[in-house]
Amino acid sequence: MSRLLSVICAVIICLGGPVSLDRPARAQTGALPTTDLILVLMVDTSGSVNQRRFELQRRGYADAFRSKQVLDAIRGLSTGSIAVTMVQWTGPSMQWPAVPWTLIKDEASANAFADAIENAQRRLFGGGTSISGAIDHAMLILPHAPYRGLKRVIDISGDGSNNRGRDVREARDEAVRAGVVINGLPIVALEYDLDKYYTDNVIGGPGSFIVPADSYENFAQAVARKLILEIASN
Repeated sequence: MSRLLSVICAVIICLGGPVSLDRPARAQTGALPTTDLILVLMVDTSGSVNQRRFELQRRGYADAFRSKQVLDAIRGLSTGSIAVTMVQWTGPSMQWPAVPWTLIKDEASANAFADAIENAQRRLFGGGTSISGAIDHAMLILPHAPYRGLKRVIDISGDGSNNRGRDVREARDEAVRAGVVINGLPIVALEYDLDKYYTDNVIGGPGSFIVPADSYENFAQAVARKLILEIASN
C-alpha cells in the first residue's frame, strides 16, 4: 500500500509541472510573504497613445526602476521590498497583464523588472479611455497578489479623461472604501487641465497624490519622482 501511495504522489508531482523559482514560498499555514507596498501600475494604451508615445512610456518606466534613487527608497523600507505588476488598459473590459507580479528587493530584481517592461509588447490599441475600468480591473487582481502588502496602491497613468464605462468616481470611491490608495500620473499633452481632472475624479485614499508629466518626453522623470513618493509614504 505504501508503495502505491508513493507512486501516486510521484505522478501528482509530475503532473503539477516544474516548480517556479520566482514564486514566493508560503509557510505551511498558507501565510503570504509580507512586503511594504503592493503596487499595480495601470498604463494607458488607448487610441490617443500612438506607438511613439507608447515607447516613451515604456522606456520611462524601465528607466525609473533602474534608478538608484528608486532602489535606495525601496531599501529604506521596513521589509526592504515592494511588489509590483504592470497592466495595459484602454476600454472598460480591455486590460492586458504586461508584466507579472515581481518582488523588487535589490538591484538584480529591479533590473529584471525593468527588462520585463522593455520586452512587454503592446497588445491594446483602442477602445476608448476607461479609467474606471482600469481601477475595477486593478481591484480584481489585487486580492490575488502573491504577497501581503502593508499598503496597497493603484497607480493610473494616462493622457485623457474617462470617456467609457461607469463614472470614474464610483470606481475610485469603492476602491478607497476597500482600503486601497489611488495615485495618478496624468500626461498633460492633449488635455491641458487633465491634472485637475485627476485630482478631482481619479485619485483617492490617505496621502493620495498626482505627479503630472507636461509631455511624453518628460514622462521618465515624472515616473521616477512618483515612485519615490509612493515608496517614501509607507
